[in-house]
This record gives sequence, structure tokens and C-alpha cells, in this order.
Amino acid sequence: MSETLLKVDQLVKSFPITGGLWGREVASVKAVQNVSFEVKRGETLGLVGESGCGKSTLGRCVIRLIDPTSGTVTFKGQDITRVQGEGLRELRKKMQIIFQDPYASLNPRMTIGAVLEEPLLIHGLFPSAKDRKDRVRELIRLVGLRDEHLSRYPHEFSGGQRQRVGIARALAVGPELIVCDEPVSALDVSIQAQVINLLMDLQQKLGLTYLFIAHDLKVVEHVSTRVAVMYLGKIVEIAESEELYKNPLHPYTKALLSAIPIPDPRRREERIILHGDVPSPVNPPPGCHFNPRCPLASEECRQTAPELKSYGQDHWASCLKIKAST
Repeated sequence: MSETLLKVDQLVKSFPITGGLWGREVASVKAVQNVSFEVKRGETLGLVGESGCGKSTLGRCVIRLIDPTSGTVTFKGQDITRVQGEGLRELRKKMQIIFQDPYASLNPRMTIGAVLEEPLLIHGLFPSAKDRKDRVRELIRLVGLRDEHLSRYPHEFSGGQRQRVGIARALAVGPELIVCDEPVSALDVSIQAQVINLLMDLQQKLGLTYLFIAHDLKVVEHVSTRVAVMYLGKIVEIAESEELYKNPLHPYTKALLSAIPIPDPRRREERIILHGDVPSPVNPPPGCHFNPRCPLASEECRQTAPELKSYGQDHWASCLKIKAST
């Protein structure tokens, strides 16, 4: 059994909404609600769901880019929600992030060489200038770019090349865990495949662990060891990748999988059409959050919030109707 590198337990993140003359809190956006999961060393946990379901907020809470409202995030046996100051700085070297937008995540006034050298300077790695330059050249080659690219600026690169620079920057300090926040969603399809293959090669070569956030289920199936499905701030199903795609249990997971295009006109899969819009995270519906759009919803679903339950083979789901529908 691989060791548990990351454990998230009952994580909550709410953003206050203020109003009135004195700027009092009048409501809150419930972005992440009581989320729990584990990530083993060396695996990739895919995190999927519609836009606005809390995936990116969860990823940022995991690496302490934003502080959670409550709950714990345990990395290598240490609760990092309580770490501050120099301890947090040390932690940053072990947990990094690749951002979604390769155009906005790089400083346009810095050369690529300076972008890659910056984290080494911040963390005091490779004290001599020569060692830093050697490390920067090693990083740029590791992601499939050339030494001459180091003197150029971000605007001189394509989206795929910029994302390769973002990957190299994340690798600069030698992390063990990388949060990939929709790293290919802003890229052309042909470039997506190249970046995905690069990430998988780097994982094998460097022993990395990924939390891979995406809304493209085909991409997640290709890269993930396990997959967690989020809806309105909660994980509604989590399982091994192959098991989840072959045997989805939650109605929301089934609807997502039915929407994947199949490039074979002889195969016709039944589409599950979800009616209505995703409810507001400011005022989520009582009971099961999915009940306003669920074709199986009953009065019980509107009153009782389901818990994640095990259905064997490390397969967990939260739905009151699973037994009745399978």
C-alpha cells in the first residue's frame, strides 16, 4: 500500500458577502462544504465537475493559497492549516500549483529565465548564480523547450509553450505534490495532448503526485488513478478511474458521462438531460444539493442530505436512491 501523502478532512471554505452601511456580513458563498478525501503518493486524483462547483477553491485551500474556513489538510502527517511563517515557506517547496491560464500566470515584464529563477531565489536554493543558471537550463529542457527560450518574454510564446513554462516553474523547487488547476482547458486540443503526455512523463520520471482539476472527463479518464466528482461544493462520488467510468452510481456522474461525445456513429448512448441551472452556492437547496435537477429525486431527497457511503471496490457515493436504481 502506498503511503497517504495528502488527507483532506471535512474541509469548508465560505466567502463572506458584505452589505449595508457598516459592511456587515449579510450572507456567504459556500464554495466548499465538508469535503474529505485522500491522495496516495505517486497517484493522480482527478477532480471533475461543472464550472462554479468549487474545484479550484478546493485546490487552492489544499496548498494554502487561501485559508480554509474549517477542517484539516494533512500533508505528510502534518496539519498544514495551522502552519504559519517560516514553516509555511518550507511547505511551499513541497506543494506547488500549475494555473489554468498560461497567459495570465506569467509576469509579462520578466524573461522566461527570470521567471524560472525567481522561486530559487525566494527559497534560497542553489546559492551561486552559476548553479541557479544550470538549474534553470535543466528545467527548460525538462519541459521540452530550448536554452534560447530563456531570454525571451512570455508574449513571444504560444499558449502551449507558456504552459510548459508554468510547469517548469512549478517543478523548480522540487515539489512532491502538484495541483494542476485545469492546466489544458485554455489550449487547443492537439496541444492539450502534448501537455498531458508531458505531465504524465514527468510524474513517472520525478515521482510526482497530482491533484488534477478539470471539467473535461475524457482528459481526466486518461490521466487519473482515481476520480472524484464535485457538485455545488461537495464530493458526490469517488472511485478508481476505471470503476467510475464503467459503473457510475450517482445520477450526476451518469449525466456527466452521458455528455461525452463518442466518435463512432454506430454507437448510440442515451443522453441524460439535466433540466434547470446549478443552484446558487449562496443559498444551496436543502437536503441533497442535486435534488432540484435529479430525475430520481423524491421528498426524502429534499429533506435529507446524503452521506458518502462505500459501495465496494473503494467506490464511494452520496445518494439516497442508489440501491433503488441499481
